[in-house]
Amino acid sequence: MEFRILGPLEVEDGGEDVPFRGPKQRGLLAVLLLNANRVVALDRLVDELWEDPPPTAAQAVQVYVSKLRKLFASSEPGAPKVVTRPPGYMLQIEPGTVDLHRFESLVDAGRRALDRGDASAAAGQLGDALALWRGPALDGFVEEPFAQTARARLEELQLATREWRSEADLALGRHAELIGELRRLVAENPVRERLRGQLMLALYRSGRQAEALEVYHETRALLVEELGLEPSQALQQLERAILIQDPALDLPVASARAERPDSSTVDAREQAMRALLVGAIDDAPLDGLLWLARPLAAAEPRHELIVIRLVDAATTEEGSLSRATTELDALRVDLGGTGLSARAAVFTSAEPGDDFLRLSSEQEIDLVLLDGRQLLDDDRPALTPLLEASPCDVALLLHLEDQPLLLDGDHLPLVVFGGSDHDWAALELGAWLARGAGTSLRLAGTAADAARGRRDASRLLATASLVVQRFAGVSVEPVLAEPGSDGVLATAAEAGVVVIGFGERGHRRLGAGHARIAREAVAPTLFVSRGLRPGGLAPEGLTRYTWSLSGEGAATAHR
Repeated sequence: MEFRILGPLEVEDGGEDVPFRGPKQRGLLAVLLLNANRVVALDRLVDELWEDPPPTAAQAVQVYVSKLRKLFASSEPGAPKVVTRPPGYMLQIEPGTVDLHRFESLVDAGRRALDRGDASAAAGQLGDALALWRGPALDGFVEEPFAQTARARLEELQLATREWRSEADLALGRHAELIGELRRLVAENPVRERLRGQLMLALYRSGRQAEALEVYHETRALLVEELGLEPSQALQQLERAILIQDPALDLPVASARAERPDSSTVDAREQAMRALLVGAIDDAPLDGLLWLARPLAAAEPRHELIVIRLVDAATTEEGSLSRATTELDALRVDLGGTGLSARAAVFTSAEPGDDFLRLSSEQEIDLVLLDGRQLLDDDRPALTPLLEASPCDVALLLHLEDQPLLLDGDHLPLVVFGGSDHDWAALELGAWLARGAGTSLRLAGTAADAARGRRDASRLLATASLVVQRFAGVSVEPVLAEPGSDGVLATAAEAGVVVIGFGERGHRRLGAGHARIAREAVAPTLFVSRGLRPGGLAPEGLTRYTWSLSGEGAATAHR
């Protein structure tokens, strides 16, 4: 039995289409497929399938599960199974039977090939991955609650895959045939700088230098008008290289051997495309945010820092924009003096969440880092659009005045890990922070609870530890803590920073336990919300889906 969700939902058994009746049963299967080999709580299934659940929703889900079981039981041996696992259900499925999993596997292989300079293999694997798409992901579920985030995440990954394949095609000398597709992608994503850089390079290599420079000038005008930002150093360097007809931009003779251009100009351009956004609202301090941003930006692969201060449009005083701009200009120069690349901008905003969302979508941002102290006082509705729809991960720092800013061998990053999607995002960020700071990482999971018949989380921590060691090269110290905020607070007594993933339904406000940790922990607390696109901080081409679906990640969390 094979399943397809990269387009309309389709199920095929022995070459025959399997009919599904009823939108809720189809929706249930889609949710389980998106979370294959992971437990999905019954409460979450109800929330995913109904915007306003009826009183009988839980019983209805049980009926739909029963129907799926009967359908799968009629298939050949080895067919998928829906099993009951507290607090919900899990779809057990063989690797490679879902088109999404095949897509992710091909993308991961293609990025690895690109990283080692094998552009020919990369182009083939990434092209095969894109060929699996039959239309918009989860087509037919546009109005369903569960599909909104999933569709956005998959469409973002598809676009990123097109960028990686374009990079491989450029290395293979296919610049002329790429121009049409890149123009279309730029028109659909006008401020996506990586696409514009690829279009400029394709035009230049096709002997169309004037058109390549025209693309740059259009890009600069758009970025300045829309965001108040100059183009990234990467794009500026590319424009200068095109102006002087730098030989480093030419296709190497060795391109037939599928090797990527080996030049400092191109390397700098590729590296600088990635950025971290540090944002402050009104007069919120930047010290704590930059304390975290500096080691993240300095770690390989290096990142550019984009520092933004939003000023309340309703209360803007005369001269406030000028003062804020002077402050950020001085900060940008200071960051440059430490070897970090930085850009900065100030503008008024009546809707900070929407403006930060726009920035995260329009720039090549891998992480948005914001002050989150107001989460302790209210649900911070202004940030809700960003937290619910950001293409990249969002981290909210709660740093109270009596909490020291220390990150060294005696004060390690501590990640509280339970295996959820947001926890994997927190783990990735914690591991990269440890690598940038030159420390090891502490990883906390729950101790056994004999009264409730629950074993400890040591197996889950071991799995996560192996992933971190392999892909980040960071030593991991696992520690078991008593369940609840008391256990976390005791474990965090000597931490440098506590990193926690938002709960699955925790975007709008902190739960009581999280709020208590933020208020009482000795160290600052960083709450992480998983973005829609693959994790930008992951090294060596590792995609977010690889972490969670390869069998090394969350699929093991509930075994």
